[in-house]
Amino acid sequence: MKNKSSFLGFGTLWPYLKKYKLMFIRMIIMGMMVSSVDAIYPLFNRYAIDHFIAYKTLDTLPMFIALFVVFALAQAVVNYFNVLDCSSIELYINRDLRNNAFEHLQDVSLSYYNQNSVGYIHARVMSDTGKIGQMASWRLMDIIWFGSNILFSMIVMLIVNWKLAIWVILIVPMAALSISYFQKKLLILNRDIREQNSKITSNINEGITGVKSIKSLVIEDKMNRHFRDDTVSMYRKSLRAAHFDAMFNSTVAMLTSIALGLVIWKGGALSAEHMIEIGTLSIFMSYAMGMLFPIQTVVSSISQIVAIRVNIERYVNLLNVEGEVRDSEEVIKKYGTSFEPKYENFEKLNGDVEFENVSFQYPDGDELVLENFNLKVPKGCNVAIVGETGAGKSTLVNLVCRFFEPTKGRVLIDGEDIKARSLKWLHSNIGYVLQTPFLFSGTVRDNLRYGKEDISDEKIMESLSMIGADSIVNKLKDGLDSNVGESGDMLSTGEKQLLSIARALLADPKILILDEATASIDTVTEKIIQNAVSKLIKGRTSFVIAHRLSTIVNSDVILVVNEGKIVEQGNHKSLMKARGEYYNLYTRQYEELLIDSRKEE
Repeated sequence: MKNKSSFLGFGTLWPYLKKYKLMFIRMIIMGMMVSSVDAIYPLFNRYAIDHFIAYKTLDTLPMFIALFVVFALAQAVVNYFNVLDCSSIELYINRDLRNNAFEHLQDVSLSYYNQNSVGYIHARVMSDTGKIGQMASWRLMDIIWFGSNILFSMIVMLIVNWKLAIWVILIVPMAALSISYFQKKLLILNRDIREQNSKITSNINEGITGVKSIKSLVIEDKMNRHFRDDTVSMYRKSLRAAHFDAMFNSTVAMLTSIALGLVIWKGGALSAEHMIEIGTLSIFMSYAMGMLFPIQTVVSSISQIVAIRVNIERYVNLLNVEGEVRDSEEVIKKYGTSFEPKYENFEKLNGDVEFENVSFQYPDGDELVLENFNLKVPKGCNVAIVGETGAGKSTLVNLVCRFFEPTKGRVLIDGEDIKARSLKWLHSNIGYVLQTPFLFSGTVRDNLRYGKEDISDEKIMESLSMIGADSIVNKLKDGLDSNVGESGDMLSTGEKQLLSIARALLADPKILILDEATASIDTVTEKIIQNAVSKLIKGRTSFVIAHRLSTIVNSDVILVVNEGKIVEQGNHKSLMKARGEYYNLYTRQYEELLIDSRKEE
């Protein structure tokens, strides 16, 4: 993956920042120009007091006003482009970081998603990148702008009257140390408050989404107790932060008063001795009162930049996740990457699948779930995988799809080790219908065309009609243009499953995976889906993970899985005759069906 680095720090960002170095240089120059004008503005007050007020004359007023307007307009123009550059840099960096992260997430192995929550991944892609973008633009600009403002102000004071300037400048290190102390404390306290707020938000979410379970388990008191404890903790932490914030503001006000007092004391004495004019004293009072805010902003920005190092490290850790399953350099050279495939080198897939002495252990497991497993699946053969819930039925299909790789042995397709072909080639020839159907936000047409963008509406309707799913589209107000909602929420589970099957049919895969496609479906819809599945698997090599065993009695091969291991293998007739695990599963389901049918009568 591009733009990765093993160094977890600010240097890691250089590949993203260097593209915009000219914009950075312009932003820095303009920021310093604006801050220099800010430092010069008090000189206008000095001139006005010492000339217009002290001498009661307006002789140079037009020139004064004109010069003031020129400075104001120049500052406004420069400030406009400076803010525009800051915003652009933030947006560009956010875009690049997020695009890079999302692209990388398409390449990581399935195990990464099993081990990390959606919320964790979302925070890395959105929250961390957002803070990094702000750091590289606004926080950096704050340091440059206000830092140079402090510097220019001190230069102006030293030029105007170095004796009086020394007394104001003495406050700077005292203020910086005090502000730094309070900023560090407030940063820690506010981090604790955010964590506590997350707990409260989580409790509110559980209290709303799990209200039925809470009421049925009669645990309202327990939930209220937990919530009350969290809010009390939030109150205490927030109150402590408020105390520190009050002390911080009081300290800043005190330091400002000290600086102002020193200026009045020393400046007043100099003015009394006619060593400085009143206008000069006024600008030193302005600098003394205005010096603390820039110092506070610079210290705060530096603290935030240091804290953002954590966000940078978390983001880089995401990019440093290497997919456990990835193409070799030789394969990439021939077939290209997932994003830049060389379709002209893709061989035609027939559909012969073979497991050759395959042993497998999950990356986070401690024992083999397959050991020296051998199975030949000829083109067009239907393999059913059955077992209790949680028995590990998905292992074989995960290996066929190369979501995981064998610990030992090989998986062959058309007599060739699948490692010798690209993941893009493999996945473009496999259709996967999930137990929980998933549709993308958009229209029905958009969802059915995924993977085959050039399919016509006529072909879509023909395929829908073939599996009995055309009624879904016909009853929708806008037909194929109807929006299915987020994750297809505007359709029923059965309708989503039928559209998923239609999508697989339109993609015309040579190998088909059906993961309990009829689970959690009513009996009427189940019959429709079973009919659709029978048409879908016809002529294709298929692996069917089955919940209801009545649906797979005609399968060519049935694999029985128990505790993650294949314990039986054969067709329906031979397995029933053996009276083993399959026999027990089948007869138990048959008896349950009989009981349910009698209850309905």
